[in-house]
Amino acid sequence: MGFLTPAEIAVAASNAGKAKTELPFLKMVALGILAGVYIGFGANLATKVGAAPDADSAIGIFLFGAVFSVGLMLVVIAGAELFTGNNMACFISALNGQATWGGLLYNWVVVYFANFLGSLLLVYIVFWGMFWAAPDAATGVLGLSAMGTKAVAIANSKMSLTWWAAFCRGICCNWLVCLAVWLGFAAKDVIGKIFGIFFPIMAFVSSGFEHCVANMFFIPMGITIADKAPAAVAEAMSMAPGQVASFFSYGNFINANLIPVTLGNIVGGAIFVGMFYWFAYLKK
Repeated sequence: MGFLTPAEIAVAASNAGKAKTELPFLKMVALGILAGVYIGFGANLATKVGAAPDADSAIGIFLFGAVFSVGLMLVVIAGAELFTGNNMACFISALNGQATWGGLLYNWVVVYFANFLGSLLLVYIVFWGMFWAAPDAATGVLGLSAMGTKAVAIANSKMSLTWWAAFCRGICCNWLVCLAVWLGFAAKDVIGKIFGIFFPIMAFVSSGFEHCVANMFFIPMGITIADKAPAAVAEAMSMAPGQVASFFSYGNFINANLIPVTLGNIVGGAIFVGMFYWFAYLKK
């Protein structure tokens, strides 16, 4: 057979979770940074596609989600440590008695902050690539390009969610992300892994669900642009100039989006994928 059965996937996921919890610290950090960068690449490409004039059409929404999937493909196939995928793998392994709960917590904490570091690294590299800027030829004042306007709009919409909405969207997101990882385990060749990953990731992004590591790129990019060109952002978002600095801030990002989305992602990945499949296929 060219793919693993669901029961075989559960065994593979549990074995992988054990290995993840036992990684040396520096390797875990390095692989976590790479995962933050890889998801950021997908987020940046989605922003670029989302800046097209027809981005709000059905095909535009589909393409926005479709291109984002490159991020998880890089994580799974090239190799990296992603917090959201590890919510499932480490949890099923701990439930199965292979990984320790301390090892799970160690992996989640280290990988989470390493993912954030990798995301911020790419934010600043892309930011200084100046894709977001459209300087006025006459005055030299920095304005926003279509991509810059889209980046700020994405950050604005994500930080405008209620806490409960962000939490529920986080559940749905990582339910699908971990199913993408699950299907990736099933495939025995690269093409199979690509197809297994593509459809759940396209579905979560096109649906508008919330992924904490993707938001570590999307929202800091908006914050960084707002810090550099507050007047342009105020005009684009129809805000009073004084509102820009307080709204586009890391404090607002963490409280309004990152905390509820992270908690929702843990529930979606650990409970609705990891625990359910452990119960179905591994529980004695």
